[in-house]
Amino acid sequence: MHATPAHHTLSWKNVLITGPPGIGKTTVIKELTQRLRPYHPAGFYTREIREGGVRKGFELVDLDGRKGVLSHMGIKSSHRIGKYGVDIPGFERFLGNIPFFASDRRLIVIDEIGKMECLSPMFINMLTKLLESDRPVVATIALKGGGTIETVKLRSDVHLFHMHRSNRDMIINDILKYFS
Repeated sequence: MHATPAHHTLSWKNVLITGPPGIGKTTVIKELTQRLRPYHPAGFYTREIREGGVRKGFELVDLDGRKGVLSHMGIKSSHRIGKYGVDIPGFERFLGNIPFFASDRRLIVIDEIGKMECLSPMFINMLTKLLESDRPVVATIALKGGGTIETVKLRSDVHLFHMHRSNRDMIINDILKYFS
């Protein structure tokens, strides 16, 4: 028997975590993913690519261990966020290999819904379908940003947690209660 999140009494089924860069959102997502393994989550997280102690870009890692590059200072692309070239075709190929809609995947994890990711029309379309699906989505989302970022935050089926250094453990526990 598959475990089903106990969200039927709540007005929201999707959980978003926001906060300033470097506050620990990805760390929280990784911990939640481990603790919610019985739901067979599908998704990805991002991590910094560092060379000589300097951030050079961002790597994608799916929950099955596959990796891809989202952005890098060395990528020549018309899609740029700050000093980083964003590899939209590579990002979309990476997304295409994640079993978001497989029947045994009962939880979706996305780190993050940010400016780079939202340059991809495929990501925006997939994100909308996932948020509207019967599966709960647990995701990090940029603190600032309009367009898709703002629209997602304003959805009625979303609960937005604002992360600060002092409430990290509380957020984890509150989200885990949602699944008990």
